[in-house]
Amino acid sequence: MTAHQSTNDAEASILRTDYPLVPIALTAILFLAFGERWLADLSHPLWLATMFVWLFAAILWGAIRVVEHADCLALKLGEPYGTLILTLSVISIEVLMISALMLSGSNNPTLARDTMFAVIMIVLNGMVGISLLLGAIRYNEQSYNLQGANAYLSLIIPLAVLSMVLPNFTISTPDPRLTGFQALFLILTSAALYVIFLIIQTRRHSGYFTMESEGDIHDENNHHSLVIRSIPYHSLLLLGYLISVVLMAKKLAIPIDYSIEQLGAPAALGGFVVAALVLTPEAIGAIGAALYNRLQRSVNIFLGSVLATIGLTVPAVLTIGLVTGKKVVLGLQGAGTIMLLLTLVVSIVTFSSSRTNVLQGSIHLVLFFAYLMLIFAP
Repeated sequence: MTAHQSTNDAEASILRTDYPLVPIALTAILFLAFGERWLADLSHPLWLATMFVWLFAAILWGAIRVVEHADCLALKLGEPYGTLILTLSVISIEVLMISALMLSGSNNPTLARDTMFAVIMIVLNGMVGISLLLGAIRYNEQSYNLQGANAYLSLIIPLAVLSMVLPNFTISTPDPRLTGFQALFLILTSAALYVIFLIIQTRRHSGYFTMESEGDIHDENNHHSLVIRSIPYHSLLLLGYLISVVLMAKKLAIPIDYSIEQLGAPAALGGFVVAALVLTPEAIGAIGAALYNRLQRSVNIFLGSVLATIGLTVPAVLTIGLVTGKKVVLGLQGAGTIMLLLTLVVSIVTFSSSRTNVLQGSIHLVLFFAYLMLIFAP
């Protein structure tokens, strides 16, 4: 085979595996250019359905491709770097979306709080519940590195309480807001603790986040039909899909909000739908890993996602609030506070043993359904 033929074969292989980037990126570009006009009048049901289905399908397709390229990078780099890349990529979408809406949209003081709460409930109850339940049904019991899970929870619990519960009990402001000094303290501590955790995860104690019994990550059985190429290739494609997804997700919020308003549905439902879409790449990765008996990867994904959500979103939104003077409310109210604390307590119990079973997954799913119930019946 000549060098020219090899080049042609390589190009053809790339076109076969990554052709989705073309329609996905094209959709993002079209909505960036014409979305304001297309989404200005959604009163016709057929047009509303067309816009929603088009955007939803493109975002879901892009999310699946994000997972595949993150898996390829995980195979190239090994754990915990692979899941860290996926987690940071997806949470970056969330942070960028919230930041863009805060800077360009109307002032919604509870936007960051509602999004973080939705992410925590979806991940710690929905994703954890499905992963543990399906994994236990298939393998009876599964194991993971307890030290890694404890490291995640040791940061998640204090950061979640400091950012989403404590503001309700401070007396320096009349509502669940932080003063400038309190906000600066939370910005510095959240960012510093997350940086320290990254050092622990990738350097000093990286063994906490791996599991030898799961076998060699480079084994053919672990990646099946994935086409592994160079690190720069997968990094660039991952970035391309992520940018497209975040651009489309902002537009999808418009038909979702319109539908909720017309149907008289709860306002919190919009945040849940958008958060669920943004988390789709991680959900696919975590559930898929559990089904292939790689629970350690699942634990790294869902606990890492919650930690990154708090550790990155809180500093970002509080900084924007301080710089622009926009009001930011982080404290949860009523049932939200109870659900957060209950979820954290149950997570401590779940991850107090290095083996999981059907009961643990079922309990987390019950909490997830309770969260959904409270959206419609607060």
